[in-house]
Formats: sequence, C-alpha cells, structure tokens
Amino acid sequence: MHISEGILSAPVLATGAALSLGGLFFGFGAIKDEDTPKVAILSAVFFVASLFHVNIGPSSTHLVLSGLMGLMLGWAAFPVIFFGLLLQGILFGFGGLTTLGVNTFTMASPAVLCGVLFRGAVTGPNPAKAAAAGFVCGFFPVAISACLVGLALWLSGEGDAYSKMAWLVIAGNFPVMIMEGFVCAFCVGFFRKVRPGLLVRAPAKAAEKGAA
Repeated sequence: MHISEGILSAPVLATGAALSLGGLFFGFGAIKDEDTPKVAILSAVFFVASLFHVNIGPSSTHLVLSGLMGLMLGWAAFPVIFFGLLLQGILFGFGGLTTLGVNTFTMASPAVLCGVLFRGAVTGPNPAKAAAAGFVCGFFPVAISACLVGLALWLSGEGDAYSKMAWLVIAGNFPVMIMEGFVCAFCVGFFRKVRPGLLVRAPAKAAEKGAA
C-alpha cells in the first residue's frame, strides 16, 4: 500500500524517513552471508507481488507478503521492502521517492513485529497452531500497515477529508488481510514440511558447533 507524492506533511515525511533509516540500520546488520539467496528471492517475490495494484483513494492495495518476510528475514525485511519500493517508484511511479521512508516503515515494521511475536508458534511442534499463527502473521501486518497509513494521512490532513481517506484505506485493505493470512498459512505449512530451516535460523554459536 503506497502513499502517493504530495499528500503527506513535511513532519510526517521526516518522521517516516528517520524511522526507516533506523530499521535499515538494523536490517542490513541482520543479513548474514547464508541469508543472501533467501533475501534475493524474497526481494523478487515482493517486487512482483506488489506490481498488481487496486487503487483506494490516495493509496493503493496489493499483496505484500510482509508477514512471511518477517518470519523468514526478521529485521532484514526492512532493506527488502525498501529496495522493492525504491525500484517501483523509479521504474513505475508507484508511491514516490519523498514518501519512500513512510511507505517503507508502514510495511516493514509490522513485518518485523509479527516475525518476533509468532516465529515460536510457527516453528513449534503443533501443526494446527503453526497454521493458525501463520494466518495471523499474514493478516495482522497488513492490518497494522493499513492503520499506520491511515495515521499518516490523518496526521497530515486538516478537516474531515483526510480522516475519511484514512478509514477508506483501512477498510479497503480488509480483503487483502484475509488473502495474506491464507497465503502465509499455506507457505508456513509447506516450509515446515520441505525446508523448516527457512522459518528460523540457528544461532551462530550453535551452527559453528554443529559444523565442528
């Protein structure tokens, strides 16, 4: 969900840029050499999935897969989403460059949060609980992102016009929340059977001990 140019106020743009810079700092630090293929593949998936837009007022909606990225990448979801949005803004004019910080933060921060909260349940021994956690991890990042977009619009506007836009963005993304939930739950079930290591990375010390 991108916020277009010329809508947000300067303080909101500056705050979004500062918060995204912090996320990128932690995100780049979280990427290990062995994560490079996973980061590259998820970057491509995010870029392609985000190309199919449905316009909703000053914003637009599309599949984000942010919850899945939060589970698989943690803080590294920030640079993945940042570069995806940057390329979309440069190549296709989606969103914009001045709103890049806000758009990055509204999508990436819920992904990181849900990854931290639900990774344990997703990788636990109970398949039903893992599937339910996968659905929640797909649903709630989009819900939180929609609320953050609405908040950014509300803080930037004067009067009722932007408030109505904010509620429209939140309500319009509800179908996407449902779709994201099912997609994330399916991916969690698939990865648990095929490559459970994609959902969680062993600590460095444990990996070194196992290699020894």
